[in-house]
Parts: sequence; structure tokens; C-alpha cells
Amino acid sequence: MDFEDMRENGNREPHGWMRLLPILAAVLIILVILGVMAAQRGHGAEEEQPGQSAAESVTDPEEGSVGDDSARADDAEGNPAPEGNGAAGAAGNGTPGTEGADHAGEETDPQEPSRQEQGSQVDVKQLLVSDRVQEQARVTVGIDVSRYQGTVDWSQVAESGIDFAMIRAGYRSAQEDREIYADTNARYNMQEAQAAGIQVGVYFFSTAATEEEARKEARWVADCISQYQITYPVAFDCEGYEREDSPLYALDITQRTDIALAFLDEIYRQGYTPMFYGSSYAMSGSNHWDMERIEQSYKVWVSQYPALPYPQTERSSYQGSHAMWQYTNQGSVPGIGQPVDVNVAYFGYDETAGAVNGQAPDQAYADVEALMNFREVNETVTAKESTNLRNMPSQGRESSVLWTLQNGEAALRTGISDSGWSRLVYQEQVCYAVSNLLTTDLTYHVPDPTPEPADDGLKTKFTDCNELMTAKIETNLRALPSVTNPDAAVVATIRYGDVVVRTGINTDVGWSRVEYGGQVLYCVSSYLTAAPAQGVE
Repeated sequence: MDFEDMRENGNREPHGWMRLLPILAAVLIILVILGVMAAQRGHGAEEEQPGQSAAESVTDPEEGSVGDDSARADDAEGNPAPEGNGAAGAAGNGTPGTEGADHAGEETDPQEPSRQEQGSQVDVKQLLVSDRVQEQARVTVGIDVSRYQGTVDWSQVAESGIDFAMIRAGYRSAQEDREIYADTNARYNMQEAQAAGIQVGVYFFSTAATEEEARKEARWVADCISQYQITYPVAFDCEGYEREDSPLYALDITQRTDIALAFLDEIYRQGYTPMFYGSSYAMSGSNHWDMERIEQSYKVWVSQYPALPYPQTERSSYQGSHAMWQYTNQGSVPGIGQPVDVNVAYFGYDETAGAVNGQAPDQAYADVEALMNFREVNETVTAKESTNLRNMPSQGRESSVLWTLQNGEAALRTGISDSGWSRLVYQEQVCYAVSNLLTTDLTYHVPDPTPEPADDGLKTKFTDCNELMTAKIETNLRALPSVTNPDAAVVATIRYGDVVVRTGINTDVGWSRVEYGGQVLYCVSSYLTAAPAQGVE
């Protein structure tokens, strides 16, 4: 290439670059626009993130009834509800919770980040879960029960479609003895639920005031349930700690939480999946428990009752991480004669866990006194006349007569219920009789029957009187004090102003005995009134 060519080429280059300038400018403008749009999208995502993270934090809204005496309900504005009895039992009895009802639907928009409380971020894969059975992510429906549901017919419960049952294993007394007691129907309920094909979990109502007491409770529970197939979690339930007579009254949130964690950690060490139970109010904002610490390692079971139950209300309004949701304490389930707590769990199991202890448990029997309070006594009684001795304190079809106790025959009475039943020991067997048919007077004799009066031979007895009466408007006078007896024919009809002499009155059945036209007759007392004075000469 010669110089001229070089010059020509050199003169052309600037003109080529100039032709590219509009293209470069357009590309630059496009990049700026895309950058602005990306920034706007990022800002919008930041605004929406609180609502999204709150929804994601509800890893397992499964809830179980394990309360005893703490309130488990908040109103729609998040205000605490007054404390009350737990789901399945009375205060201090360790029955899984009873939360009050929320207002119909939450007034706050669950997607509105400004009003939505954020739960702790939890990796559910890091929660402490027993490896004895593989857990599946799905919705299952269950109940929680204690002795306060009475004798449960578990075959009927299974037929109703219930997947699992959280059964109260026991409780620690809040009184001076501070002893641990088994729920009187715990073993029967575990045995029968398991036999009916219902998967079982348990809860314990704790009043542990120290970490060591909590670990002792957990070891007691593990021993109690070791011979049963416990597939669902073992839950810690602690309520009533704000009452002045509670052993936990002086403890702060940190101390209470340390106690709960001690129980849950020991349960995990014993080979079971631990779970923490609490009311929505107690857990929200760590009002009563340090939920950030609890949620990091353990499943949570929340008690919160919406005005419309599940599935009309799809999720609990509690915003913290939770795996089970107790959504009502007024469930009606075939086979259970009392209201029962109902729960939704956000997990389930394809298989049933085996028992930790391979030794078969002894046969368990229902506590027939579960719904009654018996005052313990030790005295000898006899029948006033004769009375049936039954296998349970009931005259229903489910009870049977074992013997008939006659007057003069003795039995040992060991308990008296305020429901009108006595617990007896007769022929070395526990049985029950109606209390008012018994007496401690072993010399008691049946009184001779009072001879019937020879006047009219009627069973209706009248108190004698002597007064002038007349009909308020009009009334029939009958041969007998009855409107159904065919012999109680209408003999006469009197109207206002016709005077009769009332010689007797019965206030129990409402009849009067009168004399009219030389006959003794009867009429309904409410149809009579005092005769006017001017009618008497």
C-alpha cells in the first residue's frame, strides 16, 4: 500500500466510527433504562419481603392441645385473653391448652408488612427430630386428650378420620408435694389409640421450677411411654406461671425458657422428637418465652382459636414458626363424650415408630372415675333397703350390675363423689352404688310402710283447709284429681260466682279438693279464686 492509499484509509476511519456513535448511544440508553427498572424491582421486593418471610416462617402450623390453665387466645388486635383452663382439662391438671377464640378472621392483611410480626428464620431441617421414623411434609389432623375426656372409644375415633392423638402422659403437682403423677387414663389411651391404628404423641404438663426438675420430668415421661409406639412428638406444656401460688411465679422469661429447653433436650436424648406447646399470646413477641431460642432447635405447637375453625380459617394468626396448630377446644368427635381439642399438624408419618422398650406393657384399663372427684373415706355401709352394685359409677347401658346389696349386708366405702356415687369394696372388688341408697347405720331397718288413709284411697295427698272458692272464669269439677284417668269424669262445671268449699289442697301437683252439691270433687287449683264476700250469707 502506498502513501496515498494509507492517507485515504486514514481519512476514512473517522467517518466509520462516527457511523457507530448512534448505535452506541442507543445501547447506553437501553442499559440505563434496564438499570432503573432493576432498581425499582429490587425496592419493591424489599417492601414485600416482610410479608413473604412471615409466611415462610410458618414452617409447621401444627398445634396440639396440651394446656392446662393458661389462656391460649388473642383477640384480633393481638391483645392477651384472660387465662383459663387448658384443652383437655381443668387448671392445674395439666390438660393441653384452652385458648380463647379470636375475632372472626384477622382484621390485619396478612400480606401487609407494616402490621405483620416477623417470626424467626428457622431451617426446619436443623430441628431436633427423632430418626426412629421418617417424617413427611403433609397436613394431618389430630386431637389431644387427657382423663377429662373420660373413657374414649378409640375405634370410633379412628373411623372418624383422626390421624393422630396427643395424649397427656402426666403432670407435676403444683402443690407442696411437687410429685409427678401419671394421667389416670394415659396408658389406656396409648394402648387403645395404638390398637385402633391412630399414631400417638404425648405431652406433659410441667410445673418444673428448675432445670433439674425439668430433666427429671422428661426422664419420667420417657420411662412412662417407653413400651408404646410413640410416633408423633413429646411436648412440653407449662402454664399458670403468672399466678402467685405457682412455683414458677418468681422466674423471669430467661429462666422459664432454660427450664423448657432442659426438658426438650432431655426428651431428644431419650430418643423422641421434642416439641414446645404454648398459647399464641405467650409466644408472640416472646411475651412469656424466648421463642428465638426455642424455635432454633425444636418444633412448636401453638394454641390459637379463630372465630371460624380450620379449614374455614386456613392458618393460625400466630406469625412465629410452628409445626402444629390447636385451633379449637370444642371439637366433637365420635367416641368421645366430652368436648375435645382438635389440631392440625403440618407433618405426618408413613410408618409408625416402634416402642423404645421392646417389652410388652401390662394390660391397661380405663379410669371409670375420670370425670368424677371422689373424696376418700374409710367406712362400713349397708343398703337402706337394697341397691345395685355396678362396675362403674353410671346407670347407663355401658355399666353392668355385679351384685345387689341388701339391708344388713356390709360393704367398705372408700370414696364419695359429689355426683351422688359411692365407691365400695365388696367381695374384694371395687364397685359403685348410689350414695343416698346407703347408710353407715348398720342397725338401720326399713321403716314399716305407712298405712294408706281410708278416706278416698287416693295417692294424691291433700293439706286440709276450709275456704270458700269460686271459678276464675269456668272450671270442671272431676271425680278424681286427674285429667288422664278414665275414671276422672267431669261431674259438674262451675262459673264465676258459683261457690264451692275447698277442704284440701296439694301444692305439688296443683289440685284442690272441694265440696259441691253434696259431693267431694276435684279441680285444678289455678282455676279457682276466693269467692267474693258478698256471695256469703
